[in-house]
Parts: sequence; structure tokens; C-alpha cells
Amino acid sequence: MGGLFGVASKSDCVFDLFFGTDYHSHLGTRRAGMVVCGENGFQRAIHNIENAPFRTKFERDLNEMEGHLGIGCISDNEPQPLIVRSHLGNFAITTVGRINNIDELVKQAFAVGTTHFLEMSEGLINPTELTAALINSQDSIEEGIRYAQSVIDGSLSLLVLTSKGIYAARDKMGRTPIVIGKKEGGHCVSFESFAYLNLGYDTYKELGPGEIDFVTPESVDVLIPPQEEMKICTFLWVYYGYPSSTYEGMNVEQMRCHCGDTLAMRDHIEADSVAGVPDSGTAHAIGYANRSGIPFARPFIKYTPTWPRSFMPPTQSKRNLIARMKLIPVDALIRDKRLILIDDSLVRGTQLRETTEFLYHSGAKEVHIRLACPPITRGCKYLNFSRSKSELDLISRRVIARLEGDKAEEMLPVYTDPDTPQYETMVEQIRQELKFTTLKYHRLDDMIAATGLPASKVCTYCWTGRE
Repeated sequence: MGGLFGVASKSDCVFDLFFGTDYHSHLGTRRAGMVVCGENGFQRAIHNIENAPFRTKFERDLNEMEGHLGIGCISDNEPQPLIVRSHLGNFAITTVGRINNIDELVKQAFAVGTTHFLEMSEGLINPTELTAALINSQDSIEEGIRYAQSVIDGSLSLLVLTSKGIYAARDKMGRTPIVIGKKEGGHCVSFESFAYLNLGYDTYKELGPGEIDFVTPESVDVLIPPQEEMKICTFLWVYYGYPSSTYEGMNVEQMRCHCGDTLAMRDHIEADSVAGVPDSGTAHAIGYANRSGIPFARPFIKYTPTWPRSFMPPTQSKRNLIARMKLIPVDALIRDKRLILIDDSLVRGTQLRETTEFLYHSGAKEVHIRLACPPITRGCKYLNFSRSKSELDLISRRVIARLEGDKAEEMLPVYTDPDTPQYETMVEQIRQELKFTTLKYHRLDDMIAATGLPASKVCTYCWTGRE
């Protein structure tokens, strides 16, 4: 995924930029960067954060950088922000999103005169650099942002830092959020709405889909007004968003509690306790416990002081190992107990199967799995939240392929309908394969209702194949 933060201040902005960017560390695990603009022009720092937190890597830069304007990012992939010199002037740029047609756009850029792109270590072209080239193909930064968003297949939210202020642009379909905060003497621009609260900012406005604003210490000017159509990513609430964040008026923690509440309303299992897989499953479990009357418990504790996030390593086996090693069992809450375990989602199934085996090994009598979203049947084509190389990495697709063979693709709509016998067969096959006592998924209609938004406003592609 990735997160971004920007500051336009009448005083030095580096302190706010440092902590505001750091508050996005849950959105990426590989690289981070900051750029500030002041009397001495642009200053930039980029570090690898795979094995150390943002603050540790950037503490020295905090004392050496100076400026009134700045942007920062946490990235799961490319190094950024980038500093660009072009006919539009000098600017820095950071992006969040995904470009599916990158090869096509690179060829077009070469055809109209772009001479080269820097190749990254994995042989890929930096999507942020390509975005900058698209912007530079137009007569102004504003026109360039509009053009880039119109030709990119995928999604694109971004910040562009100039010596005069910051361009803030939300994806044309609003798949990712951008919110502006305000305090005396300045404004900030943030992916996460909580990232500026402890820095003294109050929420000023949330950008609408496709909206482009120009932010200075004194003002926020709307350059392109928002469009009505929106397809915000539902997974922001279910998993990726931080509990204290709010998107489109719905707080993440509140939405997750709503999910757990509805899961319990449709469930009739008897158990001794209900627990969430930490951390994203915790609020779902609280909502379930409150509705069902089954006590909430923590049968294992996540040990976080030294372990990085579970999806950080490049190989699945190492991610599984770290996920397992972070969970410390509490014998008194596991042995001879019937447990309901709630997780945000089930992707490949490997980690949750190993967690269940871990609970059985620790003496659990039953492990009932409840999931806060429907079966995932497709990899996301709009945001980089999945490392899957093939849709057959998804356990639901593997089971459907096993059941339907060559007809698996055309039968997908039937398997995503929770009221069909095919859906029930798929769920039972997954339950048996992963050795759960019982298994239930959240219904799509219930999950969408928990966001408080109309179904037409949220993206459900990874569950239904429809935006």
C-alpha cells in the first residue's frame, strides 16, 4: 500500500513532517522518504526501513533538514519522494496507488521524447518517476496531474511539492483517502486522518474523488472539484487502516465492531471465549463478544517489541515464521477451551492454519474461525496490498478450481453468492483443508452496511470481481 504526509507551515515544518510521516508506518515496510523546501532549495532523505523503524532511520535527518514546506511517504515498493527538474520548474513528488499499464505508458513516453527512466534494482521502472514524466508532458502541474490520472489504469493519489506550496490530488475514483488538517500558521495533508491530531491540527476537509487542491500555509485552494462517483477501498476499514482513522465519516474501529456485531447476529455457536487475531481482528472480536455475550479474551499475546510486521519478508515461508513467532500462548485461556477466533480475512490460508494448529497444540478443544470479510476470489488490481503472483495463491480460487476444473472462471459468480449450495461447499472444503472446527465468512451486504456507505460508493473487486 503506502502512505503520504505533507506540511505547509509559516514556521519550520520538519518536526511535523517527521512525526506525521512516521504515523503512516503501518502502511509500508520497505522504504520511506522526506523532502523539504526552504531557503536552500530542496533537501531529501530516503532510507530502507525493512529492519528498523522510521524514527530510528530518520532521527539524524530531523536535525539536519530545514524548510517551511515538505512531503513524506512510507512505501512498500519504490524509493520516493523524487525531486524533478523540468520545464514546469523544480518539484518533488510522492504517490500512492498502482499502475497496471506501466509498460504501455513507458512506450508512449519514449515515443514523445522522454529519453530514459532509471531502472530499479528488480529491473522495474519507478511508478512515481513515470507519474512525474506524465505530469511533465503537459503545460502545468495541475494539467499534468489530471492527465496522469486519466491515462493510468489502476489508481493514483499524490502530493507534488513546489517552492510555493503543495498540490494534493486524490485518486479519481477515491480509492485511497486524502485529508487536510489545519492549525494556526499552517496546513497538513495526510493519508490517515489521525496522523496529525497529536501535532495540533484539526480536520479541515477530506478531499473528494478526483479533487486537486493547492495547499499553502495560509490557504487551501480547490483547483479541481470532486466528482460524485467514488469507489473507496473497503479493505481500508477491514484491515489496512489504523483503528483511529476515519474514512468518509466512518471510523475504522467502529466499522470493525459493526462487522463483529453482525457476525455474531448470524451465528449460534457455543464457545468459552472469543478472540481476535491481533491486531486487526481485535475490534471485530470485541463487536462479536458484545453482541453474543461470549467473553472476549486474549488467548495469545502479540510480542511486538522486536518483531517486524508479518508480511515484511519477501518470501511467504519467512512471513509465516515471523507471524507464528510473534504470538505467545496463554495456557490458562487456551487449554480445554472452545475458542472463537476472528481474523480480518483469509487469503492463502497458511498463517491462519498454522495459528489454529498452534492453538490445538496448546490444548484448545475447538477452534471456530470467523472472518470479517467474504472469501477473496481475486487479487486487487487497484492497490498494492497483495503479493500474490497468481490468483490460484488464493485458497478460495484453489478450491473452486478443484471443484469446477475448466469451468472455474465462469462459475465464480455462483461461488461468491452466500446463498448458493456451491458457496457452502467451497466454505466446507476450505474448513476441512485448514482443519478448523467450523468456518464462517462475513456476508458482503453486511460488511458494506458496516461502512455506513451505499454499495455504489465502495470497491468490492477482490470479493466479487465488480468494482
